[in-house]
Amino acid sequence: MNIYVCVKHVPDTAVNIKISGDNTIESKGCKFVVNPYDEYAIEEAITTVKNAGQGEVIVVTVGNSDAIASIRNALAIGADRGILVKNDHYFLDSASTALALKKAIENDGQPDLILMGKTSVDSEGLQTQYRLASAFNMPIANEVSKMEMGEGKVIVEREIEGGTRQVIELKTPCVIGATKGLNEPRYPKLPDILKAKKKAVQELDISELGVTQDGPVAELIKLEAVAERSAAKIIDGSTQEMAQKLVKILKEEEKVI
Repeated sequence: MNIYVCVKHVPDTAVNIKISGDNTIESKGCKFVVNPYDEYAIEEAITTVKNAGQGEVIVVTVGNSDAIASIRNALAIGADRGILVKNDHYFLDSASTALALKKAIENDGQPDLILMGKTSVDSEGLQTQYRLASAFNMPIANEVSKMEMGEGKVIVEREIEGGTRQVIELKTPCVIGATKGLNEPRYPKLPDILKAKKKAVQELDISELGVTQDGPVAELIKLEAVAERSAAKIIDGSTQEMAQKLVKILKEEEKVI
């Protein structure tokens, strides 16, 4: 069983993030980590292979040279090897990212299952997993909080509106987007971190896969920090008075109406 886990190298949301003049996040002083939702995907892949008694977990990342740190982290947790598709050249939209992931996986082998997080905490585009599934012509289920492998199929459970649970059966190979509750991701121990340094990581330049900026792609116009919000206000008075005050605040201060 070959399980490919697609992960993203993202800024740690708990640190102060600064944006440079060229629409990039300043790496100096900013810690980058494995996308938190991808951690559930890594853990599920490792557990699934262990329960099956055979197989391999391959971590695939598209990013700059620093993204190898996220691959090494996944290897320390228990993944077998990694593939880094290096892109130090330009902004990559979800369509191009999905294409790069597909080609990297195809060049490596035949996936029995592809796992990834339900979204990335930096761009939150919610597109890459669907584009990847479409490129492979595979079924997909996203925001999965429970998963059970069967013979040639996987049964997943996901929460939809109003707390309702949806149960879906998919034929394998398929793409699964993991979310919180699927498992409890483990943390790497020092001996595992040291062993991970010896595990294989294949590095490919994105140009080697034939992924270019030709054709319609999304363009990053501007990257800026969200403005600090003002302190919370308590509105008192009658229902009519509170409604009038709220409308005035939204119109004159927040300027949203």
